[in-house]
Amino acid sequence: MARATFNELLEAGVHFGHLKRKWNPNMAPYIFMERNGIHIIDLYKTTAKLEEAAAAAKQIAKSGKKILFVATKKQAKDIVAKYVSKVNMPYVTERWPGGMLTNFSTIRKAVRKMTTIDKMMTTKTYLNLSKRERLQVQRERAKLEKQLGSISDLNRLPSAIFVVDILKEHIAVAEAKKLNIPTFAMVDTNSDPTKVDFPIPSNDDASKSIELIVRVMSDAVEEGLVERKLEKDKKQEHREKKAPAVKVAISETEKGNEVKVDVEAKAAPETEAPKEEVKEEALKAKKIVAKATKKTEEESK
Repeated sequence: MARATFNELLEAGVHFGHLKRKWNPNMAPYIFMERNGIHIIDLYKTTAKLEEAAAAAKQIAKSGKKILFVATKKQAKDIVAKYVSKVNMPYVTERWPGGMLTNFSTIRKAVRKMTTIDKMMTTKTYLNLSKRERLQVQRERAKLEKQLGSISDLNRLPSAIFVVDILKEHIAVAEAKKLNIPTFAMVDTNSDPTKVDFPIPSNDDASKSIELIVRVMSDAVEEGLVERKLEKDKKQEHREKKAPAVKVAISETEKGNEVKVDVEAKAAPETEAPKEEVKEEALKAKKIVAKATKKTEEESK
């Protein structure tokens, strides 16, 4: 299970909160103490909440569903793009397009438009355009790629979202809440943890802190995907063992007028061949016989 140790959290500065005067009272259970006017987050509670969130993210990924990562902060953009792209999950690191979740069909239209432009650029129509028109098409394509390129594979609403700063991404959190989409989030001392389903009390400003939390979450998603693949492979092997091995042997006489068919069904070890499957194979064999007979009759004529 993906996790981070107490020392790793400490070294990354996950425990540093905001100034005391900026705190949110709902964060009181996660604050350990105050030092020099700054709140210190209780890392034991951070560890527990991080493990809980990682376990939930792993199960979502294992079930084959998508988690949308949202981080438009300057210090978080590259980190999220680096780790999330490795596990093939969608992410938003540029401006959050309003209505991305609540008006998802419109966003999908914009993504389809990007695909249409790509197809057009490979045709003669694009070559016949003037230099200025081609430049306009290229700029529009680059703009769409920058805003929606990372979610081009998202064909349906995500099953959950992960947010780095819920104050900055309040629109994303509000949209997810409206649609009852589970929310994972890094929550600092100036934020309200009750607005998300899986709050992770942590410093959401330091790049080291963000990188550590995002890495743990992406590792959890990767573990879920690996387990899903292993389960699929096991099911496939089980199906292959159950399937009967049916052999159809066709032999013709020297004259070419008679056709003999032998159907032999052998079940896989420790299983019995389903009668229906054997019957299907026998019917296939009869069709082959009919074709072979017709062919020999035509040749004899």
